[in-house]
Amino acid sequence: MPSFKGQYEHSVDNKGRVAFPARLRKLVSPGAQDHFTVLRGIDPCLYLYPMDKWEAVEERITSVNEYTRRGRAVIRNFLRYAEDLVLDKQNRLSLPGDLMEWAGITTAAIFIGSGESIEIWSPEKLKEADEDLTFESYQNLFEQVMGGELDNEE
Repeated sequence: MPSFKGQYEHSVDNKGRVAFPARLRKLVSPGAQDHFTVLRGIDPCLYLYPMDKWEAVEERITSVNEYTRRGRAVIRNFLRYAEDLVLDKQNRLSLPGDLMEWAGITTAAIFIGSGESIEIWSPEKLKEADEDLTFESYQNLFEQVMGGELDNEE
């Protein structure tokens, strides 16, 4: 199955509905049946998973040791903001208001394909994140991560 990739900007209406990009929609497996899970990202964005990909994430989360303070914190703060969504007949997603507010999404949303998942950013927050990562620092980061120089990610 091909991975999600690319960047797509769509307007958000006053009810929090946003068109799901057609190019990304073509990559969603039939097993997801237009069902998604959205939650807060690690960065100031939302993570969107088709249901079949979300099931794999849930399996990983269940392997976290809930009897440690760190394990409980990760489980709690990752899952507490997760909500299930379904595409409507116009292929729109209704983003939850509290998640939109947290991510700074108001009138526009940028969908970024990230392999197994999709990130949803406000244009302003994405611009800030892009400004924090210079081309040179990206080159170094890419070399470290893809070249296998880092044992533990930050």
